[in-house]
This record gives sequence, C-alpha cells and structure tokens, in this order.
Amino acid sequence: MNYRNINDLNEIILKRLYILPRDFDLIVGIPRSGMFPANLLALYLNRPVTDLDSFRNGHIYKSGERGQFFDMHRFKKILVVDDSVATGSALNKCKELLKELQGDFDISYCVVYAAPEKTNLVDYYFEAVPLPRYFQWNIMNHTGIRKACFDIDGVLCVDPTPEENDDGERYRQFLLNAKPLFIPGAPIGTLVTSRLEKYRPETEAWLAKHHVKYNKLVMLDLPDMAARRRANCHASFKAKEFASSMNYMLFVESNLSQAIEINHLTKKPVLCTENFRMIYDSKSLLYNLKSGQSLPRVRNFLLDIRNYIRRMTGKE
Repeated sequence: MNYRNINDLNEIILKRLYILPRDFDLIVGIPRSGMFPANLLALYLNRPVTDLDSFRNGHIYKSGERGQFFDMHRFKKILVVDDSVATGSALNKCKELLKELQGDFDISYCVVYAAPEKTNLVDYYFEAVPLPRYFQWNIMNHTGIRKACFDIDGVLCVDPTPEENDDGERYRQFLLNAKPLFIPGAPIGTLVTSRLEKYRPETEAWLAKHHVKYNKLVMLDLPDMAARRRANCHASFKAKEFASSMNYMLFVESNLSQAIEINHLTKKPVLCTENFRMIYDSKSLLYNLKSGQSLPRVRNFLLDIRNYIRRMTGKE
C-alpha cells in the first residue's frame, strides 16, 4: 500500500528541498491538490505564490489581501507545482493551457510524487512512488474506495457522547442528527459499523441526508447495547467483513487500537482517521501481489491480459 499523508509530504519536501534552484520568481499551484505543496514551497523558498488560473490572468496572492496584478517583466522564472503525476494527462492539460505564455516566461514543472515511469514528464520531483497509491488529501475522492470498507462513527460522523449513547431516544436522535466529519465524494464499497441492526432505518436516513453513496451496509446483529458490550467484538466484527473478500483493498477506521487489530486479523491495510496513519504492520503476500505492492510488473502484465480479453470480447 503506497500511502502518503500530509506529514510525509512536508517531510519529503524539506528533505529534498535542495533539488530546486533558488532563482524562481513565482510559484504556481495547480488546483486543487497542487495548492498545498505550492504554498509550502513558496513558504520555504520565500517566493510569492498563485494558482494556475490567477497566473494566466496576471494575478498573484499577496499577504493580507485578496491578490494583485503582477508585472510580467518582474517575474520570469516560474515553477508550476502539482502534488503528483501518474498518467501525465492532467499535467499535459496544464502545459497546454500555459502554451500561450511560454514566450513570456521560463516555466518549469514540479511534482512531489511521480510514478517511476513518468519522472521524465517533469523537471523536478521529490519522490518516485509506484501505483497504486493513496494520498491523505484526496483519498476521500479516490475511485479506489469503491473497494474499501468504512466505519461510520468517527469517520463519516462524530462519535456519540456518553450521554447520547443510551440505547434509547437520545441515541436515536444522535443517529438522525450526528454532525458529519469526512464525507467521501466517491462511492464507498461497504459500510461496516458496530451500530446495532435495529438502528438501520436511522442510519440509512442519515446517510441519505448527507449524500453518502455506498454499495452495502453491514451492522451488528445483537439485541441491545448491553449485549454488544458483553460481546466486545468491534474490531473482530469489522475484520470478518473486511476479510470476506479479496476485492476489499482498504478499511477506514476511526479508532487506532481497532485499526491495529483489524490489520492484525486480516493482514490488509487500515487507514486510521484518528491520525491518518496507514496501519499495515501485518502483511499478506496475496494482498501485496493483488495491489501491486509486491512484483508490480507481474500485476501490470496480468492487468494487460485482462484488458486485452475485455477488448476482444467487447466487455471493456
């Protein structure tokens, strides 16, 4: 599992900041994932920063103000920054947008993370990270979460307070009105929650209210919270569903101790939203082969065969 969080991004920039010349006049971020590293680089290099569209329109950001027009004769060397390059299609679109300005500026391109086979598309990169990969800042919009299991409390919404967690009317009101936390922009494979099955209507109503898209909802089938406390099976219950299919590639869990146990039981990665660490201390060779963590060329070869068969059979 190739995963990087915000702390990783900051650390690799600081570690390899020396790769960048110090004569850039302006840092330009590609929205939206590129704006975070662009701002960090502008901070560390002590240079002004702007976004791609503002740059094309002659604007830069100015501290304490919304922005200002800039003198094209003042800024010549431009560093365009994105968080990553995978296929290169997004970067090529950016280059196409800036083609008309090539005569006025000396433009270089930089990413923090580059797929090893695409490093030649940029002038500077901080780390080569193979596909498939996940980043903290875009994982909730990653199409890969179609093959993920998500906890609900502490992930999609806040946890109930002890007062709300009464297995009665106050708990029911919590389920209907819980404040949202991390609402994905992409459909989720399966929601796996220790909420009791009897609260399915309230849970489904909240999910619909907050436009959470998912394929399946798995809940704990016990009569009441007292039985759930006696069973004490939060992590094992979630791990059972996660382990039930090799199609599940990731579990997103709010509680660190449960995340560690789910990983231990399934040998598959668990993203913990308590600290946005990827818990993957216990590993499975089969999972690593399927995900491309081990022998990525074998995986790519098999994917090529699969795609060829789909094209030949008209199923692509």
